Amino acid sequence: MAKAFWIDQELDRDRDGRYGAHVRKNVDEFAETWGDIAPVTFACAAWRMAVPPAISPGHVRWDRRVLDATCVRNTWDGTLLAEVRIVSPLPEQLTTSREWWRDRGWRGWQEVFGQYVEPTQQDLSRGPFVRASLLVQAPIPLEELPAAPQGPHDGVEEAAHRALAVLVKELNALLVPVLDRF
Repeated sequence: MAKAFWIDQELDRDRDGRYGAHVRKNVDEFAETWGDIAPVTFACAAWRMAVPPAISPGHVRWDRRVLDATCVRNTWDGTLLAEVRIVSPLPEQLTTSREWWRDRGWRGWQEVFGQYVEPTQQDLSRGPFVRASLLVQAPIPLEELPAAPQGPHDGVEEAAHRALAVLVKELNALLVPVLDRF
């Protein structure tokens, strides 16, 4: 089965535990999470620390069709919410007829080294783009997430690794079926 997300364990090993070192070096990024009764804020901080621009290349990697993935605290009830933007094919209404196209030079998603990229301002000055994407917003179950550490010396690195493993597992369960459709 293909994966939408994975933890780059090989790169981490090759660089002597770079994510753990990154967490230790930037432990203040977790300061607002200490002792929180819910694991949400800590899991969101662990995620932010594992993806670009915080660490590059990311400790958490994703399918080339995933443009962005964030984890946030739901302001309504405090639960964990994943927000993932995915490259999508054009809607059927646009592909069944090219009448709307009218020789305007429409372009879709550009690929650079196999990655989908946003057009530059220069690209946009030369012609129109139509790029479809899906925004997936979904709650992530909290049961398997580790408790937020009590402080900077309370196993932050291990808890961050565990939170990432749970988030990756849950995001794969949500998104692999979606990505398999196109």
